[in-house]
Amino acid sequence: MPRPIDIGNKGLFYMINSNGKIVADNEKSLAITNRGYAYGDALFETIRVNSGTILFWEDHYFRLMASMRILRMEIPMTFTPEFLQEEIIDLIRENNLMNSSVRVKINVNRKEGGLYTPIDNTIEYFISVAPLTSLFYTISDEKYEITLFKDHYVATDLLSTIKSNNRLVNVLGGIFSKENGFKNCILLNTNKSVVETLNGNLFLVKGNKIKTPPVSDGCLKGILRTQLLRIIEKLPGYEIEEVSISSFELQKADELFITNVITGIQPITKFRKKEYSSTVAKKLLGILNAQIRLGKG
Repeated sequence: MPRPIDIGNKGLFYMINSNGKIVADNEKSLAITNRGYAYGDALFETIRVNSGTILFWEDHYFRLMASMRILRMEIPMTFTPEFLQEEIIDLIRENNLMNSSVRVKINVNRKEGGLYTPIDNTIEYFISVAPLTSLFYTISDEKYEITLFKDHYVATDLLSTIKSNNRLVNVLGGIFSKENGFKNCILLNTNKSVVETLNGNLFLVKGNKIKTPPVSDGCLKGILRTQLLRIIEKLPGYEIEEVSISSFELQKADELFITNVITGIQPITKFRKKEYSSTVAKKLLGILNAQIRLGKG
């Protein structure tokens, strides 16, 4: 697997894209007045690229544009799908990762200036990369036990559905999960309905019915969630519902699984005293990988 560039006693580094210029990550500093740092006035998009092919690029691009509009950011005229795609691939090539699977993160923040109220809505952006271990999605046989996180709740509004830099509920849930020996936590919204997990959307399987919380409940509008909704709608013998889910339904389910664009599908093996199978999760993962091989991702 390609490695970051070694610069001797200065350590290892990756090249990043800073507002269109490729520089070493150790050469770029973040100003204390950066609005993403100072006020969380920023968002990000996490993307998987396999051997130079950006998976689900159209969905990523339109989610990024929609998120910037929600945050009232001024979208540069240059931010076309072709421009950003070229920026991503050029950076991957610069890091010698064209034959690898790569995690790409696009950060967008409003330019510094002002206090809570910005001086204007123009933006700056950064793109970073990191190698992944597998070209396709896989499912591990490891035990994956989760719990509910009830210290804080997700708001049922539009801001919760985008990948903004305001993710303290996820951060605190991650600390809680780690301290208590769980792999992950399920987040609830202010109505006490199940929303998602710390790092992905949640699906519930009971018989031939598959449920996932609706975006209106405050869950992230996940890219892999979108792919699976399309797959399941066409899958004979199964019915998909976007519907509110109570925590009491979780223990009645046959399967629970988490989806995100980096890891794919992660089956949950245990919640409280209930243990789950992963038959449907593995079937869906097989279909998803087949589509990626055929270039439909």
